[in-house]
This record gives sequence, structure tokens and C-alpha cells, in this order.
Amino acid sequence: MTKKRSKALDNKCPSCGAPIKFVPSLKKWKCEYCNSEFDLEEMQKHNNASNIKYNQDSIIDDYDDYVTYTCQDCGAEIVADSQTAATFCVYCGNTAILKNKLSGKFSPDAIIPFKKEKQEAIDAFVNLAKGKLFVPKNFTKKDNIEKIRGIYIPFWLYDIDIAGSIDCNGTKIRSWSTGNVQYTRTEFYKMYRTGSMDFFKIPVDGSKRFSNDIMNSIEPFDYSGLTKYNHAYLSGFYAEKYDVPSDEASVEARRRALESGKNAFLDDCRGYSQKNIVRNTLETKIKNKYYVLLPVWMVNVKYNNKSYIFAMNGQTGEFVGNIPLDILKVIVWTILIFGLVFGLVIAIAWIL
Repeated sequence: MTKKRSKALDNKCPSCGAPIKFVPSLKKWKCEYCNSEFDLEEMQKHNNASNIKYNQDSIIDDYDDYVTYTCQDCGAEIVADSQTAATFCVYCGNTAILKNKLSGKFSPDAIIPFKKEKQEAIDAFVNLAKGKLFVPKNFTKKDNIEKIRGIYIPFWLYDIDIAGSIDCNGTKIRSWSTGNVQYTRTEFYKMYRTGSMDFFKIPVDGSKRFSNDIMNSIEPFDYSGLTKYNHAYLSGFYAEKYDVPSDEASVEARRRALESGKNAFLDDCRGYSQKNIVRNTLETKIKNKYYVLLPVWMVNVKYNNKSYIFAMNGQTGEFVGNIPLDILKVIVWTILIFGLVFGLVIAIAWIL
């Protein structure tokens, strides 16, 4: 196991020097101590925000298992693994932005800042369990709610063109009756479709830590909200750097483009009972790629040694969640219902 030491960064309030955080609802940075508010331009004037891309030499090597950082506020040691780009000091609670983790080849092209507040994520998490009889009693307890955290997840976005053709066999089936005789007529056709399509900003999760199924479930993001990357947006949140390289992620992007293109061509073959592709020459070409950070509220709750993950799109509010069943509750309610039904049957039988 290797270990390196570096410096952590935290943004300071230009008025009082206290740590300052980005507030999604204000789209500004607000100091909790003096209540001062600043926009990005004002933060940049005070050297609290920068788009400078660090030299490759400053990147922490990918083979490092963990790195220690010195908190700029209390001097405590912060330990982070090789993928963490923004975390918190466990002693003073201030954000520790590990800028060298997002420099050089790991420097994002753009970011979508958080739009949804933590309380909105908490409300969605609590409402997920409301009205569900067999949810464990402690599923939404305070300890679990406090685990909800905002994380900037690394994503690759691809602009992809597809072009080519498909050959299909199609069938049309028609049935009718004449007197007592039932007739069925099946017609066979050959179809050909050719053309091209453009896809813009196809997203692929750039982190192996997070389930692709969960990340896909909270899509889509509104990419009109993309803004030039600035480390100041990380204040108050966690962040990860990618560990899925672009060439690996592009395989999934190409697959999604081809699947969508194929379905679009098939949809154009209307009026057939069945359609089977016999030849497909569709090919992809990547026009542009972007490395971006996208906002996600997330909590991982453990119940009976199994993890249940809740995630909410930090921009749109779209969420997905897995809720466990309290087996004891299920058994108790089954016995109660069985007892009530059995008692009702006995009562009816006695009356009759």
C-alpha cells in the first residue's frame, strides 16, 4: 500500500475568511458565519475560484491506495483514496477539495451544479417509505437520513453519428371467417431502410463505484445546465474522479447509439406483425467527447447485511430507491389476516 501527502483546499469567505459553501437554491456561495453571498465572478476576484488546469506532474498516481491531506482550517490529517476528489474533514467538518485529483487529464470539461437541496433529497427518501406497510421501522431513522450526501459523479458524454442500413423480413397476418370456416392469411415482405442519425451527449458513468443501473435510472440530465468546470462548485459536496477511461466508456456509448438507431429504423417499418433483421450495416463515429461532473444525492442503507441504495438526480429530482421488507412484519400480518379470515369463516358457519 502506498501513501502520499498533499494539501487540501477549501474556499474562504471574502468577507470574514470562514469556509464558504455553494448553495444550489441561490446559485451562489453563502457564508454561514456572516451571511455574505457571492456569485462566481465575485469569488474569482478573490482567488477563491479558478479554472486553472494543473500540470500533469501534480496528479496523484493512479496506483496510490490512499493519500493524506492536511486540512487548511484545523490542521488535521484527512485520508482519501485514489478516486476521491472532494471530501470533508472529520474534525472540523469543512470541505476538503483535492484539486490535484481533478487536474491534468482528470480535469473536467464542464459541471452541472447542484440544483436540488439536501432537504429535498431527505423528503424524497422519507416519502419513498411512506404508506408501505412492510418497511422496516428504522429504515428512515435519523442516522440513515444524516448519511444522505451530495456527490459529483464523473461521466463521459459522447456526440455520436450513426450511418448505414438494415434489411428486414416482415410478416402481415390477417384472419377472417366465412360461415363456419376460419381463414388465416400470412404475407411475407422484405424491407430495406438506410440513413444516418446524430446523437448528442450520450452519458456513460465514469466511476466503477456506482451501479450503472442506478445511474441510468436517474437520467436524463438537462445538459443545457452544463457550465465551465470550476472547483468552487465542489464546496459542500463530495466528488469523484473517473476510473473508467474514455476508450472503455465509449464502447457503451456506441452500443446505446446503435441500439437506439436500430430501433428507430425498425419503428419506420410500420404495419407488420413481426419484424426480423437479417442484415445490419449501421456503424458509429464519435464526433466529440466531454468529461463532466454531474450532481447526485445518495445514501446507502444496510439492512440484514444487505445494501439498499437511494439516489436522486441533483438537478432534476428524479430518484430511484430500493426498500427492504421487514420479514417479521410480513409474518405477523400474514398470521393476523389468516386468523381474521379463519374467524370470519367459523362465525358465518356457526350462524348458518
